[in-house]
Amino acid sequence: MLIFMLMVGSSSRLKSEVNRKLLSSDYKPKINYMETGMLHLHSILRWIILLLLLICLIQAASRNTAVRKTSLWLLISAHLMLLVGLYQLIAGRYGIIKGLPAGIELMKDKFYRFFWVEHPVMMLLAIILITVARGKAKNLNYKSVTWLLIIALLAILVAVPWPFRDIVGEGRTWFPGMKLK
Repeated sequence: MLIFMLMVGSSSRLKSEVNRKLLSSDYKPKINYMETGMLHLHSILRWIILLLLLICLIQAASRNTAVRKTSLWLLISAHLMLLVGLYQLIAGRYGIIKGLPAGIELMKDKFYRFFWVEHPVMMLLAIILITVARGKAKNLNYKSVTWLLIIALLAILVAVPWPFRDIVGEGRTWFPGMKLK
């Protein structure tokens, strides 16, 4: 509405009204709650998957038959994460639908290269390994499950945009909704 008023009206009265609304204390920019909610869900699922992955690793290493049930929950969480991640990749805040900003080349820009190429490929690899590990866990092939989950864990740890990573981690928090210092 405010942008429309700027584009249509050129009178000083309209411009002063727009400036008053922009500078007023009750003005808040529009927030896309869908994007924020999906990003928070994606972040929460990260911790659930890491926890389940560690539990599965411990169970597989100790040859516990409970790895069958835990690996199923890990598989469900990973595939749910994949769906949320695909939404983020396609239509999220920096999604492919929105395109690259003018003058940015995908493979030369660290930020977009990470979120459009490196992160999705590594996470897809980790989810494939988790899926194969689930198949091995059903047959109680502990050694294969252990190695597949270790590789999946390493891929996830490398591909997550942790807060301490420069470029991709800037402005991120450990848990969704936390305030930055």
